[in-house]
Amino acid sequence: MSTQRYSVTPHPIETILTWVKSGEIAIPEIQRPFVWDATKVRNLLDSLYRGYPVGYLITWRNPTVRLKDGTLSAGKRILIDGQQRVTALMAALLGREVLTKDYESVRIRIAFHPQQERFEVANPAIRKDVAWIEDIAEVFAPSTSVFQLVTAYCRNNPGISQDAVFACIEKLRKIVNNHIGVIELAEELDIETVTEIFIRVNSAGIELSQADFAMSKIAVNETYGGNLLRKAIDYFCHAAVAPEFVTTIEKNDKEFVASEFFPAMRWLKDVNDDIYDPTYTDMLRVAFTSEFGRGKLQDLVALLSGRNFETRQFEEEIAEQSFAKLKKGVLAFINKTHFERFTMILRSAGFVTSDLIGGRNAVNFAYIIYLRGRAEGLPAADLERLVRRWYAMSVLRGRYTGSPDSAFDFDIRQFEERGIAAYFDAVIESELPDSFWTGMLPELMNTSSPNSPYFLCYQAAQVKLGDKGFLSRDITVHDLLLNRSDVHHIYPKQYLKNLGLPRSRYNQIANFVIAQSEINIAIGDKSPETYFRELAEQVRGGKKKYGGITDETELRANLRAHCIPESMLDGVIPSYDEFLEERRKLMALKIKSWFEIL
Repeated sequence: MSTQRYSVTPHPIETILTWVKSGEIAIPEIQRPFVWDATKVRNLLDSLYRGYPVGYLITWRNPTVRLKDGTLSAGKRILIDGQQRVTALMAALLGREVLTKDYESVRIRIAFHPQQERFEVANPAIRKDVAWIEDIAEVFAPSTSVFQLVTAYCRNNPGISQDAVFACIEKLRKIVNNHIGVIELAEELDIETVTEIFIRVNSAGIELSQADFAMSKIAVNETYGGNLLRKAIDYFCHAAVAPEFVTTIEKNDKEFVASEFFPAMRWLKDVNDDIYDPTYTDMLRVAFTSEFGRGKLQDLVALLSGRNFETRQFEEEIAEQSFAKLKKGVLAFINKTHFERFTMILRSAGFVTSDLIGGRNAVNFAYIIYLRGRAEGLPAADLERLVRRWYAMSVLRGRYTGSPDSAFDFDIRQFEERGIAAYFDAVIESELPDSFWTGMLPELMNTSSPNSPYFLCYQAAQVKLGDKGFLSRDITVHDLLLNRSDVHHIYPKQYLKNLGLPRSRYNQIANFVIAQSEINIAIGDKSPETYFRELAEQVRGGKKKYGGITDETELRANLRAHCIPESMLDGVIPSYDEFLEERRKLMALKIKSWFEIL
């Protein structure tokens, strides 16, 4: 018995282009930015002209669905690999416009030199040179007479063989007869299998994510407004990073501007906050999980296809309901009040810059909790506290770093089953017992990564607790992080390097403090013995060398705020290893104090 789960059939390019035009094959990315540059389009045409292979296309047929009247409807084939090649052919041969990264429609014109049998991207010099046909789309236009085209070309290029030019033009026109293999995957294959096939066949080894498949399903569904929904997701993510893009949308996409999505996201044009710049994967995760109560994006793909999880059949009604729910989730995500309140909650926990935001999926799930809690009518103050603490716990425990789909699915189902507040309390108690703060966390902080979640939370704690910068009298850690700060080594880097310590040792996060540049420079590579002695002299009437603190009580408070043993001011300078061990414990307790007031 055959285990083959696909068919491979060669088809002429002309047939494939006809299928795309008629909708027999749906290209989910046809209205998303075209990422190839024009030279790649030229190279593709040159390969076809010379009879070189140009790879396979991979299609995956949508499942057959049961319509509301009980009849069955065969699904379209979705082109999941080869989108750029097919779009390039439609642009070059049919004169179709493509979208740039700024979503502006442009023509890609590929010129052809019949005498040299050479392709080039059209430019002003080529347009002035009569030896070039400046746009090969002219050659393929149904209204074009090859005889008239060749006659006109030869009139402009006297002395060349009309027969030779005619032969080259005919050879060019015949590239649409070249065959491309189409691998059609069976409709019953699950996403994991399709992804595995894609990776094995695709020589570039590009990995397709569940979100990519979901976006494909959304984009090709015209019945329930999939294309506008896909644009809403794409446009919001783009405008969150580049607010000026809102003006581009207004100018270039009148259909979208007239939809209900554009007014809901127009507020982005006045925003320059980069605390949370979501990708389409982030947006799909949040919208899906918050609205459907599920966490696995492969379930979203199945639901958008109309899958009934109980009967294992595909039904049009379920597809319709799923699109409506996803649309509701997307509109909730992009809502100005929701988005701004959520990012305000992150900032209120001390995460005041994007540099302090660690795991993206921890942010995503925190937003899911916010949207669910708001929909359930939780009091605002309770919800804010819950979101802050869940996000901090998720970051400290790496809750969504391994398999986010499974973790999202487990947590959202528990929230639904046990209620948000009850499940929240149970998880916090289990994930952050006293032993975590006194035993596990200090051990976890034995790292040299400045982007470790523990150092990010430590900095957020300093912001939340209103700490001043290291040895600063007036400037806070909050202001330093928002403007310009140095990560200063308490035991200076060069001092430790001179002792022969490697990077992984001198760059321990327990050796880091947030300081003004001037203070960092003033300390330089002095030994801790030297500059702590000078600090003691400074607050006892001596020369002011490091920052503006001249009061000993104030200086000791500053050292405590930075988890530095006060005894160092009294001349008790521990070995570097002893210092790191002591400071890790103090930093862990500071993070605990911060967590308790979130």
